[in-house]
Amino acid sequence: LPGLHILAIVFALEVSVGKTNTVMALNNSDVLLPCTFTTCIGFQDLVFTWYFNSTELIYHGKIKSKASEPFLVGRNPRVEFVGSTTGKDNNISILLKNVEFSDAGKYTCHVKNPKEKNAQHNATIFLTVVQKMVETDNSLTLIIVGIVGGLIGLLILFMLVKRVVLFIIKKTQDGK
Repeated sequence: LPGLHILAIVFALEVSVGKTNTVMALNNSDVLLPCTFTTCIGFQDLVFTWYFNSTELIYHGKIKSKASEPFLVGRNPRVEFVGSTTGKDNNISILLKNVEFSDAGKYTCHVKNPKEKNAQHNATIFLTVVQKMVETDNSLTLIIVGIVGGLIGLLILFMLVKRVVLFIIKKTQDGK
């Protein structure tokens, strides 16, 4: 059945950037752009590339096999490889150094595995660059915590009073 074979190929290689696909970075800081991949049948001479806004290649690496770490084919000087492919996760994350406002945009982590008839997959992260991290207004959170805390306090007090009352009732009944 040729159809089944194609299905197996489609689901074999997966690329992920984690739970959220948006990252916020502070101007002039370094930011981690996470990416991992999984493959059911292993890989050989696997190629991975990172693109900025779909066209600009910022990192190009190649991995011989599961036993070896990637070697660099080409990169933007501000990009550093921070992953590892010999561990449990095939981590091909990169670090973008000295982030500027012009770095905001779409980053695509692209993986191609020759062992899977050149199956290829990618995952995308959107980077926003801010001047300073804005503190969210915590007053509402504090009010909610206060209310919940107050309710728990009342509940404990109620239970203590109930115990004391029951104890007194029991004592007076015993006294009769």
